[in-house]
Amino acid sequence: MLFNNWKEDLKPLLQKYKDKKHPLEFENLYQLIIAVILSAQDSDENVNQHTKSFFKNHPNFKSLKNTPFSKIKPFFEKINNFENKIKWILEIVDRFPEENNIPNTLNKLLEIKGIGRKSANVILREIKKEPQGIIVDLHVMRVVPRIGISIKHKTGNQMEKILIKELPYEIWNDIGMSLSFLGREICKPTNPICNDCPVSEICNYYKNKY
Repeated sequence: MLFNNWKEDLKPLLQKYKDKKHPLEFENLYQLIIAVILSAQDSDENVNQHTKSFFKNHPNFKSLKNTPFSKIKPFFEKINNFENKIKWILEIVDRFPEENNIPNTLNKLLEIKGIGRKSANVILREIKKEPQGIIVDLHVMRVVPRIGISIKHKTGNQMEKILIKELPYEIWNDIGMSLSFLGREICKPTNPICNDCPVSEICNYYKNKY
């Protein structure tokens, strides 16, 4: 079931989570890029745990210049797919020696190894650029069909295409992360806390459950 007034229906959700910072811990674009790459197929909590000491030792792109793989491996060897992720990070350092060289458009970010659409959308949101897509992570993929904005899709890119069609551009910047936070805190995989949900009144899952 698709609604025509999602902007109004989702307003309570946006009011609850609008402008809330991404759970990855970062202080600048350099740290954000690295954290986002490391977080693919891993948890934000695990990434945060391992980036703290890394950023102390390597505070910017320049500090990573000419740093061998072996010097970075001890920081990230407990992160999923760390070998490829470190290679991608080092490629970025060679390609963009300064933070201000990093592109700030979706298409240009997608040209960087290790950065997919979800990651690119996260980066653009966190550096406060105009949205060029909608963040779709595993939490969003679970929550969206429950609410009824879209049916289930196999990939985040498929779901993002539907959300782009269904949701007004004015809410693109925050709706993805708002749905993600809803999935993290309330609309969990099992035993969702529906009574705490700000959009339970328009949620298909809630209507069918109660």
